[in-house]
Formats: sequence, structure tokens, C-alpha cells
Amino acid sequence: MRYKVTVDVAAAPDRVWEVLADIEGWPRWTVSMTSVRLLSGGPVAVGSEAEVRQPKLTSAVWRVTELEPGRSFEWRCENPGFTTIGTHRIEPLGEDRSRVVLGLQQKGFLAPLLALAYGKLTRRYVDMEAAGLKRYCEAHGG
Repeated sequence: MRYKVTVDVAAAPDRVWEVLADIEGWPRWTVSMTSVRLLSGGPVAVGSEAEVRQPKLTSAVWRVTELEPGRSFEWRCENPGFTTIGTHRIEPLGEDRSRVVLGLQQKGFLAPLLALAYGKLTRRYVDMEAAGLKRYCEAHGG
């Protein structure tokens, strides 16, 4: 399964990155996250791990595998039979505007079964995250 959503945000790219990179703060702006706990200290970096709890899903540990500060990061959740990859990218559209692209991909022999069982919920959560990030950044400019 692959899913991607793009949203334009009336906020500076630096501000959007500040909100996005504060992964423990995600439950403030999206109800698709019950809690996010960074398991490693300091700011998000390659190798950082976070425990993510979401409604209707078991808790999962995500590991940051790629990071371009101020611009993008990718993280993965490895499970027997499948891997879920989340991508987060900010594209500057000017001083006070940004485009955010959120993506989710599942790979592995169990991925097709997961898409059948959880595809609708997964797409809904990614949509909620994009809408919540937009709303939060625009309301809390800075």
C-alpha cells in the first residue's frame, strides 16, 4: 500500500518544520495520535526512535532513517512480515507559505493483507495528520 497527501500551509517553512520535528507534540494537533514518546534524548536525528500510540492500533516503535533538517524526515516501523515507512517533506512556497507532503508505504509479504484490513483507517489518519498540521501551524504562526 502507498498513500500520499499534499497540503499547502499558510506558515513559514521553518515554523512548519519546528512543529513537525517536535514529534512528542503531535498529539496536540492530530487526534490520530494518542501519545508519542521519544525513546532517545535530544532533537530528532537519524537513529532516533519513538513509541507511537494511535487509536485502534497497537503501539509501535518508529526509527528515523533519513533526515534533512528543516526539510524532511523518513521513519520506519519494522514488523515480522511487513515494514511501514512514513515520509514527511516540506517544500517552501515563499516566506510565509509551505507545501507539506506526507506519505505512507507498507512493504513485505503481509502488506497486501494489512492494506485490506487497515487501509481505510491508515488513509484517514494520514489525512487527519495533514489537516491537523495545517490548522495548527496556521493558528499558531510564530
